[in-house]
Amino acid sequence: MEKGKVLYEGKAKILYQTDDPDLLLQYFKDDATAFDGIKKGTIVGKGVANNKISCNLFDLLKQHGIDSHFVRKLSDNEMLVKNVSIIPVEVVVRNISTGSLCKRYGLDEGIVFETPIVELYYKDDALHDPLMNDDHVMAMELATREELAIMREQALKINKILQEFFDSIDIKLVDFKLEFGRFKERIILADEISPDTCRFWEKGTNRKLDKDRFRQDLGDVEKTYNEMMNRIGRKL
Repeated sequence: MEKGKVLYEGKAKILYQTDDPDLLLQYFKDDATAFDGIKKGTIVGKGVANNKISCNLFDLLKQHGIDSHFVRKLSDNEMLVKNVSIIPVEVVVRNISTGSLCKRYGLDEGIVFETPIVELYYKDDALHDPLMNDDHVMAMELATREELAIMREQALKINKILQEFFDSIDIKLVDFKLEFGRFKERIILADEISPDTCRFWEKGTNRKLDKDRFRQDLGDVEKTYNEMMNRIGRKL
């Protein structure tokens, strides 16, 4: 597969064209940002860890009937993906209270929700990814009501699959962000699933095993990404 010109570069990944218009090369960077890009840094080995973790988790989801943009792993930092048109609506699933949810509603951290909370955010860095609801999505013509229903249904199914998997390796899936896109008239999962896009707490200790270690200056950031890569890899 021949790597072409850069199609898009974000905070954590670069997308390259290939010689097949239906396929792209997704490269994972070691760059790290937080708080809308105010905090910046480098997490050595993050790109390798996030690529391997995402490959393994996309494969796991495929085994459970979840279609995604993932095709195959190409190298330590690269995966081959389908050329999807991203829907600019981020879907966040929350199982345990933390982060912006606590700040927004004055909740204590660590509340386990009986039913997962699904939130929608407008994917726009300039606007700081504001919270939105179904009516906003419809009014802005970002997705149809039917597409949004598919995204919600898939997000909750993914949540159940991942919760069961991470429970098996003594990790709590606290919350996570998903992105979806259109590919050949279908809505499929895209982006990545990694410590950059999920919050993981170790069972028993609630030790944070994700990018919060970078956000909150908790230390052992590189070590934690490697630990997650190895714990997931040993199981899958």
